[in-house]
Amino acid sequence: MDGLNEMPQKKQITTVDFIDLSVITPKIMEIAKKAGTYIRQELDQLLESHIETKEENSLVSYVDQNAEKLIVEGLSSLIEDAGFITEEATIDQSQTKYWTWVIDPLDGTTNYIHKIPVFAVSIGLLKDGIPVAGVIYHIMADECFYAWQGGGAWLNGQRIYVSKTSEIKDAVIATGFPYKRENIEELVLTLKKMILIARGIRRLGSAAIDLAYTACGRFDAYYEGSINAWDVSAGIIIVREAGGIVTGLYGEEEPCFTGHILAANPSIHSALRLIIKK
Repeated sequence: MDGLNEMPQKKQITTVDFIDLSVITPKIMEIAKKAGTYIRQELDQLLESHIETKEENSLVSYVDQNAEKLIVEGLSSLIEDAGFITEEATIDQSQTKYWTWVIDPLDGTTNYIHKIPVFAVSIGLLKDGIPVAGVIYHIMADECFYAWQGGGAWLNGQRIYVSKTSEIKDAVIATGFPYKRENIEELVLTLKKMILIARGIRRLGSAAIDLAYTACGRFDAYYEGSINAWDVSAGIIIVREAGGIVTGLYGEEEPCFTGHILAANPSIHSALRLIIKK
């Protein structure tokens, strides 16, 4: 979907632009869990014939598409005239609205197809292009991570915070690899550097879960060089509300549409960014 890495245009504020995020976030959670239940129920029904290649090394199934329709239907009644940016494009895409839902109905489709139990529903809400609420539902673990601007970050009702690891040598860092094998040399060089300086490197295959785990301190940081808005919109606000710093790899303050991301606790974020920059 061309153009989804561009920042939305601003519009004049109206009365509908004032939304109580503390009220709407639990409703997003209900919708995410409903979609998660459907995805889990379909896990053993999925056949090879149901799987399509969307683009190079990127797979999709009817489960992704149906889950997205379910989510869109549920969210459509929550905010009048909100736009949608969704991975499967089951609804007209719009990034010019003041409020915009950003949806990945099944983040970690390859894991799902191979029955690796690491995949999630990710729903982010943007206000004028900035993430202000987000829900990540780690389906097989029944873990719901959520946050709204000014309300803190939470996991199944418990407040969460980023780690306090102060040195990269003690850090566990998550990353992801792009479907397209462009710029592979830079990817390998950065990965090699991280392997040499960090305690451990992890690749789960779900950017949403990588961000959720960073928010609750299981990971100390997460970076990725080729990513989409629907992968990270929910995670950005969750990490920030958990006390972390989220930028683009080159320091961009709002990385939702940059195509790359770095999330970490405040003690190691700057040092990691300098390493990646080199």
